[in-house]
Amino acid sequence: MEVLGMVMAGGRGKRLYPLTKDRAKPAVPFGGKYRIVDFVLSNFVNSGIYSIYVLTQFKAQSLVEHLQEGWQVSSLLRDYFVVPVPAQMRSGIEWYRGTADAVYQNLHLIRRANPKSVAVFGADHVYKMNIRQMVEYHWQKGAEVTVAALPVRIHEASQFGVMEVDNEWRIVGFEEKPQRPKPIPGEPDWALVSMGNYLFETKVLLQALENDASKTQTHHDFGRDIIPHLVKEGGKVLAYDFRRNRIPTPLKGEEPSYWRDIGTINAFFEANMELRAVDPSLNLYNQSWPVRTVSYSDPPAKFVFDEEGRRGTALNSIVAEGTIVTGSLLRNSVIGRNVRIHSYSVIEDAIIMSRVEIGRGCHLRRLIIDKNVSIPPETEIGINSDKDRERYFVTESGIVVIAREEPRSIVP
Repeated sequence: MEVLGMVMAGGRGKRLYPLTKDRAKPAVPFGGKYRIVDFVLSNFVNSGIYSIYVLTQFKAQSLVEHLQEGWQVSSLLRDYFVVPVPAQMRSGIEWYRGTADAVYQNLHLIRRANPKSVAVFGADHVYKMNIRQMVEYHWQKGAEVTVAALPVRIHEASQFGVMEVDNEWRIVGFEEKPQRPKPIPGEPDWALVSMGNYLFETKVLLQALENDASKTQTHHDFGRDIIPHLVKEGGKVLAYDFRRNRIPTPLKGEEPSYWRDIGTINAFFEANMELRAVDPSLNLYNQSWPVRTVSYSDPPAKFVFDEEGRRGTALNSIVAEGTIVTGSLLRNSVIGRNVRIHSYSVIEDAIIMSRVEIGRGCHLRRLIIDKNVSIPPETEIGINSDKDRERYFVTESGIVVIAREEPRSIVP
């Protein structure tokens, strides 16, 4: 086996609360029909890497169900699999104590697969990446470890962990949230931050994890412990410039190396809203690099007249399968599967997830409604911020978030 994928999908996603109240961050729905984990898995599969373990931990039930429903690979081929791996406490009575410990507790899977290289990637971001290009860079340079690096403006870099590189893009230093970030050689306005995606030579990874596990003064974390230690010891640790990465045939307006950190409600909201554009930065319709997910047997979305001749209409919006809009107006919104929107309602700048029902005569704007919620008739949300804060979770910027409810039957 050339490359084994280890996807870190155990994140709690505290800053995405209440969307992470009942699920891990990688299981949070995105873009109407996807979940966040679909993006890293699609990147692996589209890059020709088909051997993938997904390491889960906190509130993993919906994530595991999603993987079982949508990411079952043919069992006829031994090296083609996407397998969820829960925390099994193989090395003690504790759950994963950090990203490095999560992989360490599953070293038996790496040894059994015996790959040339191991790709340890996070499942917390929305991005398109041709991982094969990073692998080829890693092998051509003879690297022991390669870290995917995102250049950011130097005045913004102080909020990240910043890597210092030499002229050959070898990592020579790392600082967590430095006051004066080190610039990229020859690019004084830019600094490098880690994307949390790593490519290791297998022998190097095994030794580094075993060394880290024997220590007491460690966070058992790749970014804070493993990578800085290998750099300090003089290992050949390189940064991979994400700007070099290219997916095939990007469409008009599409960023060829798209990446968004959606760790907050505001960032999550904006990333969804970007999808509405005629030529979006993240184009879900680009079949040269498809984003894969569960394939349900839902019927097409439907927009119908009500009994008084009012037409269901969606403007500048994404609407997923099974949704019915009757005599209401959607504008600038992202609507999930099997949503029911009844007459006389106006919905603007909204993210509505699956199996939500909106009653008659509602006015909703600038909000996120999680799954299975029923909004009573004549409800106004996003109109009066003070009233909203009495009833709902509201961000500082005024985005209302309504937490998911238990599944129920939907009135047709």
